[in-house]
Amino acid sequence: MLERERLIEIAVAVTSVLLMLGTMIVIGSEYRTADGTLSPEGGEMLVGVIIGFIFLLTAVGIGLAYLLNDPEDGLEGEDEMETKNAA
Repeated sequence: MLERERLIEIAVAVTSVLLMLGTMIVIGSEYRTADGTLSPEGGEMLVGVIIGFIFLLTAVGIGLAYLLNDPEDGLEGEDEMETKNAA
């Protein structure tokens, strides 16, 4: 069985990817031209979605790093560890 933290990471990643794919599908269907290609406005929207996806995953990664980091794991900074060891 997977750890709780790993399940949370998987669920968040899958949800983010499905959100991006859904948005791309909607843009593709809304901005399609008569000959089946994507209009220039649709292309700009897709670039915006990709950039937004990069920022979303960056924020999610930082958020998960802070939420799932337990002090007992020993993942504290080296400065904090040296201060504790010196005391």
